[in-house]
This record gives sequence, C-alpha cells and structure tokens, in this order.
Amino acid sequence: MIGNKILLIAVVFLLYHTFARACIPITARKAAFTLAEVLITLAIIGVVAAMTIPAVLNHTKETQLKSGLKKAQSVLSSALESVQYDTGLIANQTNYRCYKFYSVFKEYFSGIKFNDSTNHYDLNGTYYTYNGYTKTSTSYLDDGQIVLNDGTLLIIENSCTLEFLLLSVDINGFENKPNKWGHDLFTFEVDEQTGELLPAGHPNTHFSDNDTYCSKTSYDTSNGVGCTYKALTEKDYFKNLP
Repeated sequence: MIGNKILLIAVVFLLYHTFARACIPITARKAAFTLAEVLITLAIIGVVAAMTIPAVLNHTKETQLKSGLKKAQSVLSSALESVQYDTGLIANQTNYRCYKFYSVFKEYFSGIKFNDSTNHYDLNGTYYTYNGYTKTSTSYLDDGQIVLNDGTLLIIENSCTLEFLLLSVDINGFENKPNKWGHDLFTFEVDEQTGELLPAGHPNTHFSDNDTYCSKTSYDTSNGVGCTYKALTEKDYFKNLP
C-alpha cells in the first residue's frame, strides 16, 4: 500500500513537470529534465522497487508452496485410491507390514524409482522442524522414496512398529530450501479404517496436538508434521510461516 502511494507521487511529479514545461514558451523551455529532477525521480522509483519487489517475491513463493501442496495432495490421493481399488485392500499397517507398501505404491508413478534394496536417500540432517529450532527426526522419512519427474519427493513411512501409514511429500525436492516441515515438507496419514488420505494435524490423525506438532515454540523433533491440515485449511497459513 505504501509502495503504491510512493509510486503515485513519482508519477504525479513527472506529470506535473511535463505539464509545466508544456505551458512554458518554446523559446524559454529547457531542452530536457534537469539532473536534479532525474535523480529525484530515480530515487523515488528505487524506494518503490525496494519496498515492493520483496513483497512480490514473497507472494510468488507463497503461491507456489500452496499450489504445490494441493497438487501433491491430489497426486497422492489418486495413487492411493488406485492401489486400494486394484488390490481390494485398504492401505494400512494391517495389510502392509514392515516396508511392504513401497514396492506396491511405486508402480503407480512414472518417475525415478529406487531399487528395493536402496529405496531411499539418506535424509539425516536434511530437514528442520517447523520453527527451524532443530533438525527433524528421520524416523518418519526412511521407508521408501519416489522422485517424480518434476522433482517432487514422495516419502513413505511403513515401519514394523508404527501403527499407521504415513505419506510425506517435499513439494520442491530435498535439494531445494527451505527444507522445513510445514514449509515445503508435508505429511499425510492414511486412515486405518477407511484408507482415506488425511492431512496430518486433522482431528482424526495422530498429530492433532498443535502445541507439539505445529508450533512456533515447540522443540519436538517432529514439530511440523502436523501442519499439513492447517496449511490446507487456513487462508493465510503461508503468509505467517515462522
């Protein structure tokens, strides 16, 4: 808003001087704007640029993150539904124990696939929590990964001990920042009874405690895992990232 006002002042300044010159007889009119006039105008434009460009870049980044998350949700949901339709099995820990889901799920994507023996990157130390206070635990990020053609990283958590199946997505790839849970890394939980893909943080997931799993002050190493629900339901979520 302030940037627009300053830009308006600059435009009025130029129009005023142009009109004023037009009213001066040709014989008395100067050939061009004075150096002072040019410098003042450039200074105003520079201030406007300094104030508006960061805002434009931030808005663009917010839009990209929001659209990337929605796209990832659609991709995961579609693939999950296809798996369950084709196999007749709900994608849960009862039907897919101990790392079994990856080998089935990966066949529903045309992307870079890992061999079953080396089906993931070592993401230790790669990601930070929602508030950036500490590095995340990789315990939810190491049971199979799929890199799509656009660079999106899909991550499966299907361990022998966890009671539920998790699907996470880094919407701009792990090689690109900010690499924070709740910023560009988002997690979904598969409902054990229905097989529905739920954004982590949803009341029916195991991560609905925002004080722990989506907090600007929590030191929990899984802080951010429960931010997906808020990211999809709160209008200004991406404008208020810590």
